[in-house]
Amino acid sequence: MNITFIGGGNMASALIGGLLQQGYLPTRICVVETSAGGRERIKQAFNVEAVAELFQGVANSNVVVLAVKPQQLPAVARELAPLLNNHLVISIAAGICAKDISRWLGGYTRIVRAMPNTPALVGAAVTGLYAMAGVHEAERGDAEAILAAVGSILWVAHEELLHAVTAVSGSGPAYVFYFIEAMQKAAHELGLDAAQARQLSIDTFVGAARLASQSSEDAATLRARVTSPGGTTERAIRVLEDEGVKSAILRAIYVANERSRELGDEFGKI
Repeated sequence: MNITFIGGGNMASALIGGLLQQGYLPTRICVVETSAGGRERIKQAFNVEAVAELFQGVANSNVVVLAVKPQQLPAVARELAPLLNNHLVISIAAGICAKDISRWLGGYTRIVRAMPNTPALVGAAVTGLYAMAGVHEAERGDAEAILAAVGSILWVAHEELLHAVTAVSGSGPAYVFYFIEAMQKAAHELGLDAAQARQLSIDTFVGAARLASQSSEDAATLRARVTSPGGTTERAIRVLEDEGVKSAILRAIYVANERSRELGDEFGKI
């Protein structure tokens, strides 16, 4: 398949880099980027074609990846609509519902929505995917291949569930960084230098996440294994419970889910 990325920002660059690392040919990738500086950066970084006009990029492609900012998508989609000819359209624009993209594309339904997260920049994303009814099975496979270039993928049967994906994994890296930030601060205040505090906090998070991913046991069981009766961990967990930390995390994810719905409604009015 030949892939055209409309927009050459960080997420598009991450996907292009991932595809190339997996052996995808640069000659099969094109980027439409309005900025001359952006086009030059993309050419130098990936040795792929970068053009200024939509018609130049779309003419020889099978797949179009919409990688522009959400507020730019309505205008881009309307310009793209007359150029489509059995293309698979993948949108990675956060918050924009497939029905609205379809409307801007003149009723086109071969659309997959993708919600990757920022660890895509290091090949460690998790991406939620939803396909409209017009997407064929082979095209679902194409969408998987593109997004799997930067990490793991999961399909949801109902587009509404992408709000939950956004709240958990889309915003999730910020929750993790917030916790690491607190751990680093405590480590530094307890006497470790800044570099030591950073290493301990990040490596602990990476190691615990790796253990969880490789274990058949759930997170609650793994936590219990670390929490010896009367020990340091038990006392620390008791503070977290008394302060309502778990409840606060749940509330944070619920409000992120609600905000994702609101943004979808707001963008859809354009």
